[in-house]
Amino acid sequence: MTRPITLFTGQWADLPFEEVARLAGEWGFDGLEIACWGDHLDPHRASVDDSYVQERLDILEKNGLKVFAIANHLTGQAVCDDPIDERHRDILSDEVWGNGDPEGVRQRAAEAMKDTARAAARLGVKTVTGFTGSSIWKAVAMFPPASEAMIERGYQDFADRWNPILDVFDEVGVRFALEVHPSEIAYDYWTAKRALEAVGHRESFGLNFDPSHFIWQDLDPVMFLQDFAPKIFHVHVKESIRQLNGRNGRLGSHLPWADPRRGWDFVTAGHGDVKWEPIFRALNAIGYEGPTSVEWEDAGMDRLVGAPQSLAMVRELAAIAPPVAAFDAAFSSR
Repeated sequence: MTRPITLFTGQWADLPFEEVARLAGEWGFDGLEIACWGDHLDPHRASVDDSYVQERLDILEKNGLKVFAIANHLTGQAVCDDPIDERHRDILSDEVWGNGDPEGVRQRAAEAMKDTARAAARLGVKTVTGFTGSSIWKAVAMFPPASEAMIERGYQDFADRWNPILDVFDEVGVRFALEVHPSEIAYDYWTAKRALEAVGHRESFGLNFDPSHFIWQDLDPVMFLQDFAPKIFHVHVKESIRQLNGRNGRLGSHLPWADPRRGWDFVTAGHGDVKWEPIFRALNAIGYEGPTSVEWEDAGMDRLVGAPQSLAMVRELAAIAPPVAAFDAAFSSR
């Protein structure tokens, strides 16, 4: 058994889907994690239009690719966020944004996430990755002081809004993998634990593991994998690098990516602070068999160089730390 290596198309949405598929196929990726923005995938259309679904599948087949996950981070963000403001207008479709009334945006985003589950099922995909948003991320600095009651209301709001969405995921046999990430209801170890508890550890709700969001917070990715093993539904491969020099802070100082004054930044896999070999060995130990999805997000490197370079790194890691099943097969064949 070899874990498939996929390309997350989210940072390629400025290119037509056919072009991204062509590039990924030429580079040698096994498949794609298809983003629900740009022209890559319209989840509502895919939930009702057989010919559109077949068109997407035909493009993949033409380029020797499969789809292993679809991603709807941008719409998922609006389900729980408070406030809803100009930042959301920039990332949401016209249909979800509507007239911009905050509660209306949240409700339309929730319906769009239900369509995303249906679209995934029609594509033969078992996992949707994405964000949930959070009504309490704004209180992360804890000043003005946030009461325990306020924080509890935030987790209850998350559960109230996402349980009906997860009901649809259950109905169609698809799982949702929340990317543990700043600005989400789960952004570190303890908030991930609390988010899982808030929805009663539903089988359809798990996590997208991306260690780049852990390193700059000084969290241990291997420990996270060990403790949340049953809930690791999907894996992203990208890195962050700490640039702490006495002036640069961990929170980023409202500076853009690749600005040298930022205390941390995203870089191409293999160029940052993530120690991948122990992570791959931990993935083996917990029995993770899903895709490892390369997410290019390095503003300082040409993506046409960074993406295939990351693919080569993951291929090499797979050889150094092959899945446990590979050992089982080798010994059984003797």
